Amino acid sequence: MIFSSDTSLETHSQLLSLLPGMLGSYLRVAFYRFALEDCDATATICFGVLLSKSSARIGSHAYIGPRCMLGSVTIERDVLLGPAVQIPSGPNVHGIARLDIPIREQPGDPQHITIGRDSWIGANATILADVGQQSVVGAGSIVTKPTEPCTIVVGNPARPIAKRGEATSLPQREASKGNSPPVTQADEVRADGS
Repeated sequence: MIFSSDTSLETHSQLLSLLPGMLGSYLRVAFYRFALEDCDATATICFGVLLSKSSARIGSHAYIGPRCMLGSVTIERDVLLGPAVQIPSGPNVHGIARLDIPIREQPGDPQHITIGRDSWIGANATILADVGQQSVVGAGSIVTKPTEPCTIVVGNPARPIAKRGEATSLPQREASKGNSPPVTQADEVRADGS
């Protein structure tokens, strides 16, 4: 049986994903620096992260949270991925047109996805298209179309709700007075009775 570089990467990725703590992250980064197209030494790759394509690129100071699954992707510098983010190689990894051939045997049309620098992808988001630099993707969102830079997107499918750096409709938090804890969004919801 002949193994491709991607098959070998998947095997080693699964094994290395099980190593806990900071030592595990260091060992994963050390391995991926040789196995991927690019992986910066300053990246953090948490427990349970699986990579399936050697064409992946991980930039400086990128943080990949626990249990993320990544295909052919470029994660630019200073990107934060929350837990369980999934970035397959685009929306058409498998072909589905023919009924006489099992889906697993149909050729797909994989794409390389890019997450722009200084972006934050919330927990459990699924990214099927490029995310512009300095953008935020809400937790649980599914990005099906490319996002503009500096955009906050949420939902399924993800839609823009605001631009970073501009005033938003979120209430401003008052500064803490005395020894009381700062006001949080959860406190604001409780105060509204919602």
